[in-house]
Amino acid sequence: MPHPIRIHGFPLSGHTHRVELFASLAGIAHETITVDLAAGEHKQPPFLALNPAGQVPVIEDGGDVITDSNAILVYLARKYAPAWLPSDPLLEAEVQKFLTLAAGEIAFGPAAARLITVFNAPLDAEACKTVAARVLGKLDAHMDGRSFLVGDAPTIADAAAYAYLAHAPEGGISLDPYPNVRALLTNIEGLKGFKPMPVTRVGLAA
Repeated sequence: MPHPIRIHGFPLSGHTHRVELFASLAGIAHETITVDLAAGEHKQPPFLALNPAGQVPVIEDGGDVITDSNAILVYLARKYAPAWLPSDPLLEAEVQKFLTLAAGEIAFGPAAARLITVFNAPLDAEACKTVAARVLGKLDAHMDGRSFLVGDAPTIADAAAYAYLAHAPEGGISLDPYPNVRALLTNIEGLKGFKPMPVTRVGLAA
């Protein structure tokens, strides 16, 4: 890899964190470029030239630009860390299922609840908590007797799910009823190269 991957993102974004976390866990050389969301930098022409959707994260790999956090995870794993994306069709399908879960119920549940308390997002808190309870219950049952989400080793599915599960309490979502989810988070945190996402104070407007 002649040049490190450039990751354009925001430190308090779980979508950004999943890419930074995976790059760190997989030992992929990278540098991070902070995009000032509070100042609207993601809606300015220089950033929109990278991602017309105006969303973080975005990576640059040489002359290639990849957007969407889960797509970035798949790209990085395929190109630089294939052990993190199983080649077995059944296991790969399981990984894809959890990437969808991360973009769906995890995003609309614990992640959205955190957007309300941390960033004052105008969302329905009770609806977010209902979705969060459903997905956390589902994950806790799935994790019974398992160390990681798919198979016997960590995959990009774990990187995709980690931040918004670990930071669910910032959105008023307790993880106390979900011991298997908490064990998963502990296992991910114990991996070599683990990088935490900063903890934010509830009520912080950003």
